[in-house]
Amino acid sequence: MSRHRVAVIAGDGIGPEVVEAALAVLSAASSRFGFTLDVERLPYSADHYLATRETIPDDAVEHLRTDVDAIFVGALGDPRVPGNEHARDILLGLRFRLDLYVNLRPVTLLHPALCPLREPAGGRAIDFAIFRENTEGIYVGAGGGLRVGTPDEVQLAEEVHTRKGVERIIRYAFEWAKANGKTRVTMSDKANAVPAHRLWGRVFAEVGAEYPGIEREHRYVDALAMELVREPERFQAIVTQNLFGDILSDLAAQLVGGLGISPSANLHPGRVGLFEPVHGSAPPMAGKNVANPFAAILTGAMMVREMRHPEAAAALEDAVRAAIAGGVTTPDLGGRAGTSEVARWVAERVSH
Repeated sequence: MSRHRVAVIAGDGIGPEVVEAALAVLSAASSRFGFTLDVERLPYSADHYLATRETIPDDAVEHLRTDVDAIFVGALGDPRVPGNEHARDILLGLRFRLDLYVNLRPVTLLHPALCPLREPAGGRAIDFAIFRENTEGIYVGAGGGLRVGTPDEVQLAEEVHTRKGVERIIRYAFEWAKANGKTRVTMSDKANAVPAHRLWGRVFAEVGAEYPGIEREHRYVDALAMELVREPERFQAIVTQNLFGDILSDLAAQLVGGLGISPSANLHPGRVGLFEPVHGSAPPMAGKNVANPFAAILTGAMMVREMRHPEAAAALEDAVRAAIAGGVTTPDLGGRAGTSEVARWVAERVSH
């Protein structure tokens, strides 16, 4: 029986609720499919920050780098920390410090009723992935302010794109497409307005030439946003920079039911990965047993797939589909079940 060490940062708001719900379902999956998750709960959150003024210490980052197989995060963000210092240091900090350059966000329509778009003849089959470069772009924080607080205030934010960073995320997208039977990769930038983005086009052409069985397609980001709404089923794999990936993945999530069912993974092949549902901490919903646990459960499915348990991942995904089809959902999806009731139903389904 294989064992996997999982560090859990439950976080803030609804984070602890959806994490515990997902862990119960993952326990059912591990029992059925013959592996063990050794869970280590870490305290880093708004409560911890307010009590200690500590976000995440260096030794904890090193522990996560070397001593665990995966990091499972609930959600971070709390109005008591208006600057979100703890969330930035924990989430963005781990992405950068662990060099988790792949942000993978699958976009799959689990039930036709979840799509807000008008249904065409034959229905929709939305099933693609967005690969967001996770360690560069405008999120590196380069820049600064001048004359802050005056009528002449100036704020500068600089984008950073390196050949290495661009090439490795593009190559990852092509490798994923090849491994998953996809025939097209779409790259998105804004090179017609931002000259620095031309690097993406050059590298996309060079790397793509190494994969003759996969079509290369380019879209400016504004055109891509329009096409995602008009015809989302035509896309298979989308690769783009940090900011555009952040925006496009939220738009795409809404096409398949919203952030409440949207998982994500932050990856670097051969290293520890960080897995998190896309949704926020939603403090007003905390403690009311109404938070949707599907995103956390599907994030858990991504985690166990990375751990090389594809049957368990498929069973988790199938159980979520069955719950949605059967109306076993939280109020955001039109159901009457609570967080814990949904998790129990899914765990029971996975167990058999």
